[in-house]
Amino acid sequence: MFSFIKNLFGKSSGLMKLMPEVRGSLTANAPLNNLNWLGVGGPAEILYTPADEEDLSWFLSARPNVPVTVMGGGSNLLIRDGGIPGVVIRLGKEFSKISVEGNRLICGTAAKNAEVAKAAADAGLSGFEFLAGIPGTIGGAIRMNAGAHGSEIKDILTEMSGVDGIGKKFRISRGEIPLEYRLNPLPVNWIFTGAVFEGRPENKENIQKRMAEYREIRERSQPVGVRTAGSMFKNPVGLKAWQLIDKAGCRGLRVGGAMVSEKHCNFFINTGKATAEDFETLAETVRKKVFEASNIRLEWEVRRIGVASKRSGLFGDGKND
Repeated sequence: MFSFIKNLFGKSSGLMKLMPEVRGSLTANAPLNNLNWLGVGGPAEILYTPADEEDLSWFLSARPNVPVTVMGGGSNLLIRDGGIPGVVIRLGKEFSKISVEGNRLICGTAAKNAEVAKAAADAGLSGFEFLAGIPGTIGGAIRMNAGAHGSEIKDILTEMSGVDGIGKKFRISRGEIPLEYRLNPLPVNWIFTGAVFEGRPENKENIQKRMAEYREIRERSQPVGVRTAGSMFKNPVGLKAWQLIDKAGCRGLRVGGAMVSEKHCNFFINTGKATAEDFETLAETVRKKVFEASNIRLEWEVRRIGVASKRSGLFGDGKND
């Protein structure tokens, strides 16, 4: 017999009846607004948190033919108000372990970037300092080749492992992946579960000093203590997105509860009651104004997922199991 798990609303999706039995958790109509940094968006039709890599592999090999969306720490994400149909997979604590072996860090991809930076500093390994100021998890950082202060994930990554869309495990070395600026060309349905990084031995005090400097720069130049998804747009080659946005007169621009930060124009803020539609409308308005002012089309850096429409926020027939 399948185990049907009620969601926070006391409702369940008809899709739940098609799910394979797993050791992890399956939740129908699971709210996601509390799982992303912007604090917006509708629910997941089914939210699946695997118990471990074996559980994840089994689920992907046995699941019905429904859409699957992978969600990390939710820091570089805009979930639309209509929610996400199908299954949303979110890795939990089992995938957040960090260990040190010589000059290498072995991490689960649910480990937070800041915690990886701290673990490296404690081990006297440099090269990870830039991660201290990047929100989210290692999985998301790998997916977008995150970077800051002149460093990127590709500079320290040596190997990654995970499960593909049909449950087959993979292990791949850095040399096999042509990572580029904010781009990882591996298939979007590949789920990264682990990574190996290599640092350089250095005095701990020097490493910690650089990390403190990076944090100070971030606090001085970017909005902190507010709901934001980080940089909304990629920097065009040789240019800064925030400068283009400022030049277009968009500093402080608002749509509903979403606002372009006064402190850093490439950061958009939830002032309290924003919707995903507010953010998407604001961002497209900014893109239009930048194009009119500079003839440059900004590219989204924030990942947009889900249904772009306002609905009841519940999937299925709304009946209890």
